[in-house]
Amino acid sequence: MRRNNKKGMLVALLGAVILCAGCATSPPSNPDNICSIFREKKSWYGEAKAAEDKWGSPVAVMMAILHQESRFVHDARPPRSKILGFIPGPRPSDAYGYAQALGSTWRGYQRSTFSYGADRDDFGDAIDFVGWYNNTSARRCQIQSRDSYHLYLAYHEGHGGFNRRSFKNKAWLKKVSHKVSARAQHYQQQLNSCERSLKKRKKFLGLF
Repeated sequence: MRRNNKKGMLVALLGAVILCAGCATSPPSNPDNICSIFREKKSWYGEAKAAEDKWGSPVAVMMAILHQESRFVHDARPPRSKILGFIPGPRPSDAYGYAQALGSTWRGYQRSTFSYGADRDDFGDAIDFVGWYNNTSARRCQIQSRDSYHLYLAYHEGHGGFNRRSFKNKAWLKKVSHKVSARAQHYQQQLNSCERSLKKRKKFLGLF
């Protein structure tokens, strides 16, 4: 009887671990509200704030870029092309993860920051990558740290492309960049209303 109880407890424990793992990687239930995101994902505010402090890129700007790129889906990939309209074809790039970073760009980030263990499907690593990229955009492209419109253009086109104004005739991309800018402003307004409580919770939990 005692052996059966131990077996039942082990099964329950394994089930809880699996359930928690699913919760850790599932996207936030309300991605349009940054306060709700950080209350649901307990470690995300601390990781986002650490990236802001490290790279000088505002939390709201980085989160707006991640929302645009993946809607916070940890293993997001570009949709496959269609052959003959219905046969799944190759993906247009190897972009992956929260930040939809290309493999080559991610490796550049790893080398630059000595973060060789960083993973594209880890939120803390992904938002640090966005902060690093925005910091590089600020230096190479002369973009202000809160200028989410131009930061997203540089994020999408690359620093060389941005400086060549490769986005000039891409009306669709400018529209998306305006969308990112509007979301960053909206996120910042929301964050202004809840950041004090998030900071108190971070200190209470002793994460940093």
